[in-house]
Amino acid sequence: MACLLEAPLRISVLSEVTATSRHYVDRLFDPDPQKVLQGVIDMKNAVIGNNKQKANLIVLGAVPRLLYLLQQSSSSLELRTECAVVLGSLAMGTENNIKSLVDCHIIPALLQGLLCPDLIFIEACLRCLRTVFISPVTPVQLLYTDPTVIPHLMSLLSRSQRTQEYITQIFSHCCKTPEHQTVLFNHGAIQNIAPLLISPSYKVRMQALKCFSVLAYENTQVSMTLVNVLVDGELLSQVFVRMMQRDQPIEMQLTAAKCLTYMCRAGAIRTDDSCVVLKTLPCLVRMCSKEHLLEERVEGAETLAYLMEPDVELQRIASTTDHLVAMLADYFKYPSSVSAITDIKRLDHDLKHAHELRQAAFKLYASLGSNDEDIRKKITETENMMDRIVSGLSESSIKVRLAAVRCLHSLSRSVQQLRTSFHDHAVWKPLMKLLQNAPDEVLVMASSTLCNLLLEFSPSKEPILESGVIELLCTLTQSDSPALRVNGIWALMNMAFQADQKVKVEIVRCLGTEQLFRLLSDPDSNVLMKTLGLLRNLLSTRPHIDQIMSSHGKQILQAVTLILEAEHSVEVKEQTLCILANIADGNTAKEILMTNDDILQKIKYYMGHSNVKLQLAATFCISNLIWNEEDVQAVVSSDCSPKGSQERQDKLREMGFVDILHKLTQASDPNLCDRAKTAMQQYLA
Repeated sequence: MACLLEAPLRISVLSEVTATSRHYVDRLFDPDPQKVLQGVIDMKNAVIGNNKQKANLIVLGAVPRLLYLLQQSSSSLELRTECAVVLGSLAMGTENNIKSLVDCHIIPALLQGLLCPDLIFIEACLRCLRTVFISPVTPVQLLYTDPTVIPHLMSLLSRSQRTQEYITQIFSHCCKTPEHQTVLFNHGAIQNIAPLLISPSYKVRMQALKCFSVLAYENTQVSMTLVNVLVDGELLSQVFVRMMQRDQPIEMQLTAAKCLTYMCRAGAIRTDDSCVVLKTLPCLVRMCSKEHLLEERVEGAETLAYLMEPDVELQRIASTTDHLVAMLADYFKYPSSVSAITDIKRLDHDLKHAHELRQAAFKLYASLGSNDEDIRKKITETENMMDRIVSGLSESSIKVRLAAVRCLHSLSRSVQQLRTSFHDHAVWKPLMKLLQNAPDEVLVMASSTLCNLLLEFSPSKEPILESGVIELLCTLTQSDSPALRVNGIWALMNMAFQADQKVKVEIVRCLGTEQLFRLLSDPDSNVLMKTLGLLRNLLSTRPHIDQIMSSHGKQILQAVTLILEAEHSVEVKEQTLCILANIADGNTAKEILMTNDDILQKIKYYMGHSNVKLQLAATFCISNLIWNEEDVQAVVSSDCSPKGSQERQDKLREMGFVDILHKLTQASDPNLCDRAKTAMQQYLA
């Protein structure tokens, strides 16, 4: 019976609330303007801090009426302003409230309101727009639909401190793409916002600073302009340095450090500049200490990782600053059971967001260890580090998994770590599990790491091979993502290096000749290069060369011909000629080349090419073809009639190769000269 009573009870309470809310909405339609104004003021007081009341009023249709009153020129300025205030209050509710407001076309109505000369009304409209635009559910593109909006907002910056605060906050939240950066830059964002950095209002200074951080991010044009900007006679970079001082609020220190980080990464400030080495980097390291709030530690670590990612010297400096490597270990223990957090709400928040700390720590470790062997050693020797990475690979948060695999990839560049820590902790097992089912972003990083684990000197190579990885890698080569195709073929290339014939045969069988030759015509040059590398590794050691050429020789030479004839880079053609040199080193495979005059003519052409690398590779081919150690193995083969080195030499002489070799003995490049002389000696032997 209790269940039956629950629904009617809820309906009666709801109808009571709705009746109260209905009263507020009804008053908006009163013919007396003064009563309408009082109704709006009462509604304003009723919705403050009351999300349920806000939701009811939206459901009952208050928003369209408020927008109508706001846009009517016959409405008093006071009424229009109060309508903007109520709409701003409704926007401070739930995300559903924002969606409803946006669906009612609140943004164009408020933007239109900015054309009114009255400052108080403009500020009310801007405050509401700010609240709407900072919500993640609002499409930021709505700010850029009308091309007159941005210049008008720029013109309003000078009206008051409030307009400065709201407009810069709108800009910093709505600048999401390079196109947005360009629009703001072209409409004078830098010169209009720079003076606000010395505003007497902290809120204005802070929002202006945030604006510059989003404008400079990965934007060379903006960053190069910022370097030369003067604010009250002081360079902008020095203004940022002052904002990083310890006596400034943490939020300001962090955002100023981000501005200088982005300018540095965009190439506007050198990595060895004192404002980076002595100010920005130490400030960001400072943010990683446990005295700071969780979000400050996360932002500090992620910004620091980005700052030093491409620069080994910054990585070395950071690794020895304030015991950073050890300090990051605390990120995995937070909040601890003896946490100093007494605020229950803060503790609850941090427990829910602790994974962000782990993610940030993995990112920073990845950046720190991307180049220097000593730093990698220091990272792996940090307490339980390898266990933490292994755990991170199977965390529920996709971002943590990605950061953990990035960290693993960074450490996998070390021969020493591949032979020790990686082997001791069998990291290949969770890595293989991750490869079975993950988003492309994780797959790219995981397969990159796998490439390193499959290098010849890695102890993990054998167990990975035994786990049936070949099929998985062959599947990756069929991906729509060029990065995954590259990694799949790269891993197979590493696997084929000095492999026994069984492994090579399995690679060819699993990949299939059709797919192999499809990859040889891949539009992505990296895929093509790695496929050529795989082919070169498959065609190494004479028995393997002869076996593969006897079954696939025709298709291989067809693919080689197409590559040598097409418009490809020197690197691609050099690799292709090296494959021919490997084929020419086979026993029976030599004869396949010798009967293909088209290929021989191409080798001849590249021997006379203007590029020394191609000349050298082509000369290697001929050197192997004319080599006169007699084909003992080939003679044993009953199904082949070898012509012997003498007949090959005679044919190549008739085709003019000897004359070319003679010319190359006079080449200015010493390697080419020596190779040509060695080949000529075969004719004299």
